[in-house]
Amino acid sequence: MGKVAVGVAVGVAVVACAVAGMVVGRRVGSRRKWKRVVRVLKELEEACETPVGRLRQVVDAMVVEMHAGLASEGGSKLKMLLTFVDHLPTGSEIGTYYALDLGGTNFRVLRIQLGGRRSSILSQDVERRPIPQHLMTSTSEDLFDFIASTLKQFVEKEESGSEPSPVRTRELGFTFSFPVKQSSLRSGILMKWTKGFAIEDMVGKEVVELLEAALVRSGLDMRAALLVNDTVGTLALGRYHDADTVAAVIIGTGTNACYLERADAIIKCQGLLTSSGYMVVNMEWGNFWSSHLPRTSYDIDLDSESPNPNHQGFEKMISGMYLGDIVRRVILRISLESDIFGPVSSRLSIPFILQTPLVAAMHEDDSPELKEVAKILKETLGISEVSLKVRKLAVRICDVVTRRAARLAAAGIVGILKKIGRDGSGGITGGRSKSDVKMRRTVVAIEGGLYTSYAIFRQHLHGALSEILGEDVAQHVVLQVTEDGSGIGGALLAASYSSILQRG
Repeated sequence: MGKVAVGVAVGVAVVACAVAGMVVGRRVGSRRKWKRVVRVLKELEEACETPVGRLRQVVDAMVVEMHAGLASEGGSKLKMLLTFVDHLPTGSEIGTYYALDLGGTNFRVLRIQLGGRRSSILSQDVERRPIPQHLMTSTSEDLFDFIASTLKQFVEKEESGSEPSPVRTRELGFTFSFPVKQSSLRSGILMKWTKGFAIEDMVGKEVVELLEAALVRSGLDMRAALLVNDTVGTLALGRYHDADTVAAVIIGTGTNACYLERADAIIKCQGLLTSSGYMVVNMEWGNFWSSHLPRTSYDIDLDSESPNPNHQGFEKMISGMYLGDIVRRVILRISLESDIFGPVSSRLSIPFILQTPLVAAMHEDDSPELKEVAKILKETLGISEVSLKVRKLAVRICDVVTRRAARLAAAGIVGILKKIGRDGSGGITGGRSKSDVKMRRTVVAIEGGLYTSYAIFRQHLHGALSEILGEDVAQHVVLQVTEDGSGIGGALLAASYSSILQRG
């Protein structure tokens, strides 16, 4: 019996040692896994760093590129396109005006009634219509006949019961958000189609002429007062509400900016005369690039696999179209190097499956167990049953990517302010210190869901703005959210130019 007891004891001891060894082995393995994860995360954090010194380098690079783009065509990654808009709404506009907003697979027609005082939109009517799929690849005549017919029905419906105005032709602001080379306020040639359109006979044609020919065919007495893009419309709407508005930025699915520039600073159009002394310049800032931008291997891969490699570099780092996919790429890399997310999900290899609104939802999940994070990982990326520690890791990745984007967007805004001498330094060539410069109140109109709907993005942007400018200057800069610049802004510009013609 004694020998049996000893044997049992030895067996138990061996099993205990084996179990202990397995436990230790698992702990060591777990530590190794997390060591790899921490290394990947640290690499990401270091590559995305945006200290204030670096942001100021981005600001200066933006200003240099703005100067180059104004000096010559093709002189910069920034196109610095002339819009020929040299007057913005003042608030004194009176009457009823229309807008047509064509920028995607839907278009909108609007009617606003203005009361002659700043921020005095008495009434506003909007109708949205999808463009039938076949018209997106048909002919220009078919497309614009459909739009003119819809516009005519809208006008007749809105004006039924009111007295007609036989004297004055209805004025229309036309917001056309496709690549156009503009030659005057009312004329622009379509350079190429995007967003699923492929109407071959329209490329190289005057856009306003095609619209007005369709209006004539429909029997509608209406004139396109001007052709603008959505960013210029945002600036017009901002200016209508606040006379201190000098620039506009859109940060949504895509991103762009425009601002008021002195006419004599637009060197590539020497002799350009405007009655106001300024012109709105469409920067097309999504294409900005500088070696000071903190680029990662994920950005390089995203760019090389995109339909437009080596273009829109700034947009690919800061806009809503791309942030979700950068986060997806980071999670995929971690999944390939460690099993903390479980077996590698096939969904992680699907480009753009993780959209930026989902990143915002994970990032802003304030539940103790991060339930929204768990839900999105499972339902969107096919990653289930992960620990709270792993969910926190996902949130951290979202923060690193979003923080970089917001802070770079802030640097872009300060670049505009510096170019026009509104950053407290007196302009790029000013030798005065900030304390010597009296700061004027400066308003930047801003639109786009990334800014308006993503609170943490907004907080990071505001924080960076204050860091770059300094608190004393930043308190004079207002980022003012506007709504529907592409629609209402177009109608306001039509009203502004109609008022000028009537006075003249």
